[in-house]
Amino acid sequence: QVQLVESGGGLVQAGGSLRLSCVASGRTFTFNNYNMAWFRRAPGKEREFVAGIVGSGTSTLSAHSVKGRFTISRDNAKNTVYLQMTTLKPEDTAVYHCAAAAGPWTRIRDASTYDYWGQGTQVTVSL
Repeated sequence: QVQLVESGGGLVQAGGSLRLSCVASGRTFTFNNYNMAWFRRAPGKEREFVAGIVGSGTSTLSAHSVKGRFTISRDNAKNTVYLQMTTLKPEDTAVYHCAAAAGPWTRIRDASTYDYWGQGTQVTVSL
């Protein structure tokens, strides 16, 4: 059984920073075989792709809304993916989920291709 566990969320003022972490575990789960991504869902809104990273860590992709402010990275030795968030805005308020996909990089934005999801961590940005 594969588990993804997020941490690092919280309440922060606009302009502040947070770093989210997601640790993957599972007896037969080979972390670097999976593309990883962060998605978010704000109240009353659809789930939104935030950023993705290929299994090797050599390629990343970010949503236009977070480009230049959020950075995704991974440490395959620690089975962990990170999301460094800076210059946070109130519109970044959401539950952030990490997800793992064995599917192709070309579909990194497509939530339906992800095999495993974490429970999420709340990020709240106040004015």
